[in-house]
Amino acid sequence: MLDYESLKLIWWLLVGVLLVGFAIMDGHDMGVGTLLPFVGKDDTERRVVINTVGPHWDGNQVWFITGGGAIFAAWPLVYATAFSGFYWAMLAVLWALFFRPVGFDYRSKISKPTWRKTWDWGLFVGGAVPPLIFGVAFGNLFQGVPFSFDDHLVSTYSGSFWALLNPFALLCGVVSTAMITFHGAIYLVHRTQGEIQWRALRAAGFFGGLMVLSFVAAGVWLWMGIPGYVIQSAVEGGALPNPLAKTVVREAGAWFANYRIYPATLLLPAFGIVGVFAAQALARSGRSMAAFWASALAIVGVIGTAGAALFPFIMPSSLDPRASLTVWDSVSSQLTLSIMLWATLIFMPIIILYTSWAYRVMGGKVTAAYVRENSHSAY
Repeated sequence: MLDYESLKLIWWLLVGVLLVGFAIMDGHDMGVGTLLPFVGKDDTERRVVINTVGPHWDGNQVWFITGGGAIFAAWPLVYATAFSGFYWAMLAVLWALFFRPVGFDYRSKISKPTWRKTWDWGLFVGGAVPPLIFGVAFGNLFQGVPFSFDDHLVSTYSGSFWALLNPFALLCGVVSTAMITFHGAIYLVHRTQGEIQWRALRAAGFFGGLMVLSFVAAGVWLWMGIPGYVIQSAVEGGALPNPLAKTVVREAGAWFANYRIYPATLLLPAFGIVGVFAAQALARSGRSMAAFWASALAIVGVIGTAGAALFPFIMPSSLDPRASLTVWDSVSSQLTLSIMLWATLIFMPIIILYTSWAYRVMGGKVTAAYVRENSHSAY
């Protein structure tokens, strides 16, 4: 059995991998949903767009469910505190996601234009709202979340839903939404042709630029105006979890400390920017599959940048900094982490192999002719 400290670090990395996997795999179909009302100008074109992701969008939900389950099992204090503090935000995500299964399955069952346009906008909501709220949540993590613990480790949250929508958090929401929409646009370039592909290329140009500008702006804002958190007491990585057994202070520029200590982490923000420009160039040159992976690299860069900046903090507290939840003191028991690690090592390759097979079988260009010939079976 691995030692407790190593397991804590491994699960920090694994949760990060699951978040990246969710953003790449479920993110591109959310991006497609966000672009649906704009890149498809008539019903046939919109059905083409939907059928690029329709056969496998629900399989991609595995990453979302697995990520939530991993946070619940590996970081129970984070799960409990976040879901009480971000309760209405999480409900908004859930309500938005309701539009996706119903929209995909029932949108083309009735031929009335009003019915279909309504579900087109429902799919837009289901694609645009979750990444926006996830980005806003990350923005609030950097500023600190207003919660505290009593002596029995019962958390109390003193904020409100509207307080989450502060300017910096909304900027992070723009980064997240632009990133996911850009990824969806690149995927559409890969799976479509003609006018739809051309519109997707234009969307990739706009949202890629917006992603880079907002990402850089968020970094500058974080450097100049938002102090970070620093653990001043000794850290015992193998100790039993106790969030209140440490001393934490806020310092200007602290969110950039890991980049000074570990210069290799500077590659992460570079990936976030270079990946966008590489994806745009590859898409314009017709190498759409390579463009998709370059876009995925940009996602790794953006999420990795946030994770590296926050480490070892997971959920800082603005009310009581010592109550901030970290990699070291918000985790499950050593036995739980060990069992989950073995389960992950067994099932994660199965998920990846199944996903790869599904995309291989259902790959290729989706055309208007295909939708017309399969009008009763296509989405």
